Amino acid sequence: MQQRDFEQLVAEALDELPRRFRRYVQNVAVVVEAAPSRELLEAMELWPDGTLLGLYEGVPLTERGYGFGNALPDRITIFQRPIEEMCSTAHDIKSAVQETVLHELGHYFGLDDDQLDALMEE
Repeated sequence: MQQRDFEQLVAEALDELPRRFRRYVQNVAVVVEAAPSRELLEAMELWPDGTLLGLYEGVPLTERGYGFGNALPDRITIFQRPIEEMCSTAHDIKSAVQETVLHELGHYFGLDDDQLDALMEE
C-alpha cells in the first residue's frame, strides 16, 4: 500500500472518533512511519522477536496539572510496515489501523495497556 493511502486510513480513523472524545484531542501530532527503529524496539524490550504497531509519546491528560501548557505536541506514531505484515487484506489493514489509533489515543487519555486490552475485548 502506498504511504499516502495508509495515511488516509489513519486520517479516517481519527475522523471517525466520537465527537465527545475528539474534542479533547488537542496539540497531538499523528504521524506515519514505515517501521520502528531497532533502537526503539530494544529500548521497549521488544527486540528481537516483538513488533510495534503504534506509539504514544507525551503526557497523558490524567497526568497534566493545572499549570500544564506551552508544551510541544504529544506524538502518536503509527507504523505502516508492521501493520501491513500482520494483515492479509485491505479490510484487515483498515481495521488494524483503527484499533492502533484507538489504542494510542487511549494512552493519551491516560489508560494503560491492561485497561485498553479490557476495553478492546468488550
